[in-house]
Amino acid sequence: MTTAKIVISPEEPIAIINPNIQGHFAEHLGGCIYDGIWVGEESTIPNIDGIRTDVVEALRRLRPPVVRWPGGCFADDYHWRDGIGPRAERPRRVNLWWGETIESNAFGTHEFLRFCNLIGAQPYICGNVGSGSPRELRDWVEYCNFPGESTLALERGANGSPEPFGVQYWGVGNENWGCGGSFCPEDYGAEYKRFATYLRGFGDTPLYLIACGPSGNNPDWTRRFFDKLGRFARINGFAAHYYCRTAGTATEYSTDQWYELLHRALRMEPLVVQQRAILDGYDPERKIGLIVDEWGTWHPPTPGRHPRHLWQQNTLRDALVAAMTLDIFQRHADKVVMANIAQTINVLQAMILTDGPRMLTTPTYHVYDMYQTHQGGQSLRTRFEADEIVFSLEGNAARLPGLSGSASIKDGILTLTVVNAHATSAIEADVALRQGAWSGGSVITLTDDDIHAYNTFEAPDALVPVEAPSEVHGAQFRHTFPPASVTAFRLRVA
Repeated sequence: MTTAKIVISPEEPIAIINPNIQGHFAEHLGGCIYDGIWVGEESTIPNIDGIRTDVVEALRRLRPPVVRWPGGCFADDYHWRDGIGPRAERPRRVNLWWGETIESNAFGTHEFLRFCNLIGAQPYICGNVGSGSPRELRDWVEYCNFPGESTLALERGANGSPEPFGVQYWGVGNENWGCGGSFCPEDYGAEYKRFATYLRGFGDTPLYLIACGPSGNNPDWTRRFFDKLGRFARINGFAAHYYCRTAGTATEYSTDQWYELLHRALRMEPLVVQQRAILDGYDPERKIGLIVDEWGTWHPPTPGRHPRHLWQQNTLRDALVAAMTLDIFQRHADKVVMANIAQTINVLQAMILTDGPRMLTTPTYHVYDMYQTHQGGQSLRTRFEADEIVFSLEGNAARLPGLSGSASIKDGILTLTVVNAHATSAIEADVALRQGAWSGGSVITLTDDDIHAYNTFEAPDALVPVEAPSEVHGAQFRHTFPPASVTAFRLRVA
């Protein structure tokens, strides 16, 4: 067992952690929407207006700040009028990107906004640039937000919502370098300006317009886009995407592959730092927020399931990826304003898995539950000193930090989250507070003796956090962090 040190510096605040950093993403892909969120009002599965009650209750516990919808690649072939009006009259379309399954359009604008209302989240609607028009997106905004008696607002009322929805967050396309139109940065910059010119706030709802950023940390895309944008000012957010492509499979991996995926997760930090630095060159006042509105683990197709539906099991390894990534965002709370893990249910790094009437919460869900007290907290400079983990990556030696994490304080409660990435070794650490003193609280730990552990419908609580009181007092204590663990302290500070 090695000895390490964690030093928290309340005298060095970084920024307030935007709750939207713990945002979510729900696409019309596989079982995310249908069976995951929507079962219909006639279903024998308990539901509220067709939306699964068990899913609503589980998500509400996380205090989700924002949900992005309807895609993803699906967004740039989605025409919003298909999803309004009587459901029996809505057209059935081919889902171009995700297995050519039939999209019933039973879950459309009103259903999505009802879902957001039920779980307590703000909606983030991603508009169609690839196959749509500026007029189509402009009309969607009016339909959702106009408080007067325009034809579109009256149609919204006739469809059951006389009051405006007040949707603030709007994405101007998705992955427009790929499935969103195969644009080069300059061409997308021109399209962005054309679309955004016609997107206006209505009533009391100012719009927050989000542009498509690069795939991964691609400085060239960012610079070329902003060079084309020039002095055009109707942009509030810029969204990159980053996925950890797997090492091994979702549930089968060696110890080195365990480390390899965690190593890939840490590439999020240079993305955040470098993309924000490039943005600062064009936007020194930081009026444009850096967003990562798709991120997570992406494993090979699960045998026996449709390969384009992206269903995958979610293990302890995925939980550590989630924790390490959230810690990066929280350590850089001055740089990141929103992030949306992909995806909410039954797809990629899901919070929830469903099977007919059965539902379970995943290890990643439990990380979000453990981390929710960071929302709105003041991020604090925190130093981690621990022996590095050395492992083999493509025949060469690679390194991971033994301990990593983040700390924040809000309303006198300090939240410290720590990941021990070591697959087999516990790490004992002295935890010190440079200003103030602790006066008790709690500690929550998510771990297992098996690094491949996950929950199943037969054993939905096989991997869950364990909470215990923490009687720490004073400015320093010692704690042993189990191997392959995520730990969250919630401690009162005097």
